[in-house]
Amino acid sequence: MESNQLQQQIFSTIREKLPTHLSLADELQELLGLSADSIYRRIRGEKPISLPELKTICEHFHLSLDEMLNLTNDSVLFHAPGLTRKSPDFKEYLLAMREQFRYFNSFPEKKMHYLCKDLPFWYFYLFPEVAAFKTFLWMKTIHNYPSMKNQVFAMDEFPSEEYFKIGQEIIQLYNLMPSEELWNNESINSTLNQISYYREAGIFATKEDEKKVIDSFSDMMGHLEDQCAAGRKFMPGDSELTYRSSIQFYVNELILGNNTILLNLGGKRLSLITHSVLSYLMTTDERFAELAFSSYNSLVGRSALISVSGEKERHRFFNNIQAKIKQLRDH
Repeated sequence: MESNQLQQQIFSTIREKLPTHLSLADELQELLGLSADSIYRRIRGEKPISLPELKTICEHFHLSLDEMLNLTNDSVLFHAPGLTRKSPDFKEYLLAMREQFRYFNSFPEKKMHYLCKDLPFWYFYLFPEVAAFKTFLWMKTIHNYPSMKNQVFAMDEFPSEEYFKIGQEIIQLYNLMPSEELWNNESINSTLNQISYYREAGIFATKEDEKKVIDSFSDMMGHLEDQCAAGRKFMPGDSELTYRSSIQFYVNELILGNNTILLNLGGKRLSLITHSVLSYLMTTDERFAELAFSSYNSLVGRSALISVSGEKERHRFFNNIQAKIKQLRDH
């Protein structure tokens, strides 16, 4: 491949990644600090881009030269948001997730496919009590905030309102995206185990705090069952007039995969794989997407659809969940 063809292919790839309302030339002009004329000469292939410019472009737009050159090796370029952050900041994490969903929704055509080892993160922000508990747990136990080392969970004392507000905004953005979710019977167990652990470790300030969290978690699962029955996304208390995008729930009782999010965005495919509990790796590598989508679709083909139709399977699945919650509450 000649250098000017490669250069044009790079810019073509960037153009495809950009939302339709953004100008390639404007984005590059701001990124490289060059004049409009210089940018257009590079886009047309009349002037070669320098190696420093190529490095800046690849880093900013998360491009893999291996992929664009069609090099046949097993290397895949992943983007790891937050990797360079010196210390974890949970508010920044939520804000970054909100911006990701805004980006996803900038595409007129979009769909999310979620293979759920655990419940999707944003669902815990449907109701304030379980949202406060999970926020506290993620900050204290996962991110190991030094200031929370000896802190117990007290609903009235933990300042969770700002986190809840951002979480609600994330859910509302998610509700605009048509989605599929593939669940397993084990998907809720991590939260049940966390509540049980906090109880046994004496981290709940009072029994009433523990009860509020369990009841809120039960309400959350009840809401998800209502969404499942309707096949539509909506916020608690919404009427059918405000229902949003479609959602399909599948259940696979045999296979428990990793938390994996696959997206179709305007004809391009994006793959996200979680690591270190809350972090994720993201790639636009088409070879990886082909493998990931193929594996996901194979699992869906062996799973039961419980949204809208599949009423018997749906009731059995959610009744089993509520029975586990009741057992935890009565323990």
